[in-house]
Amino acid sequence: MLTVRGLNTEYQSQKGPAVKAAQDVTFEVPAGKFFTLLGPSGCGKTTTLRSIAGLERPVGGEIAVNGRVVFSSERKIFIPPNQRNFGMVFQSYAIWPHMTVFANAAFPLEVRKTKKMSKTEIREKVMRVLSAVALEQYADREATKLSGGQQQRLALARALVMEPELLLLDEPLSNLDAKLRDRMRFELKRIQRELGITTIYVTHDQGEALALSHEIAVMNEGRIVQVGAPRAIYDHPRTKFVAEFIGTTNFIDGVVLGFDDASKRWNVRTPAGNLLVNTDSALAPDMRVTVSIRPEDVELSDDAPSAGSQQNVTSGLVDQKVFLGDFVDFQVQIGDFMLLSRAHPSLRTPIGETIHVRMNPDKCVAIPEDSSARAAA
Repeated sequence: MLTVRGLNTEYQSQKGPAVKAAQDVTFEVPAGKFFTLLGPSGCGKTTTLRSIAGLERPVGGEIAVNGRVVFSSERKIFIPPNQRNFGMVFQSYAIWPHMTVFANAAFPLEVRKTKKMSKTEIREKVMRVLSAVALEQYADREATKLSGGQQQRLALARALVMEPELLLLDEPLSNLDAKLRDRMRFELKRIQRELGITTIYVTHDQGEALALSHEIAVMNEGRIVQVGAPRAIYDHPRTKFVAEFIGTTNFIDGVVLGFDDASKRWNVRTPAGNLLVNTDSALAPDMRVTVSIRPEDVELSDDAPSAGSQQNVTSGLVDQKVFLGDFVDFQVQIGDFMLLSRAHPSLRTPIGETIHVRMNPDKCVAIPEDSSARAAA
């Protein structure tokens, strides 16, 4: 439904060369899907979204929606934002304070120059959209009398009332408090799924991206570094940046020893012992890698694992532990290496005591360093 190819955007600098904001950004979004651009501040995600909206003019690439090219540097095409039929919700809701909820939602229909509608048609359409965002009972209320979450839904209704081909959301939940933000994730996901509208979402919040998206593009320094379903990106990061940015992880430096025919996995020598690992990358003996494993995949036990679960098993000393209600964070000292584990609160091994550790081979992901960097034999 949306195709972005080779998008390049840059800003002129008063001193020195132009600043490259988005570099060779390429992705496709099927109709009805929720696609998230995720990354730290300054990575180019908002610039990419604004380029899709027509608020920025890229220096290269092509953007097409439903087969209609809205930007092409090669073909000299640039469709103005008001002719793209996209809905957009910004971080600031920009609610009209002197208008009611109904008037705010109706405003785009009343001022548009094409497809003029009667008052009856406008009312029917607005009430249908307000119902979708659960605001129909507040239609006559002053917009400023709404809560933060309700104002966010009103901004969404105002974007949806035009029946846009594409919905663009730029960090719309960032101004809400933590509990309301969590609740609005469910609301936003429900609305998007029910209406089936293709949505591009920008955020730096990994939790939002994982909770809402059908697919995520992780960006860093103006480039997309990995695209995939939320679980695939979380479980199989291709770079250290992705592994570290998406959630919490342990990084264990190691050297590839060789391929283990019995387990069909690569064997890696690490400070936490020899580990059998999972990887989507091409490995070779003596290659330096970083093994990433999430704390929840580090299994702890007071008893030694059974004979059938001896892969990636070691032991260490409990260095610290923090009770957090539904789980306990353990720091386990294994030689000179500190390993973080997230365990069930029923595990009560005292600090300073020995504890058994198993790192699930399916969850140990080997990320190659520079292929030219080889370990000494």
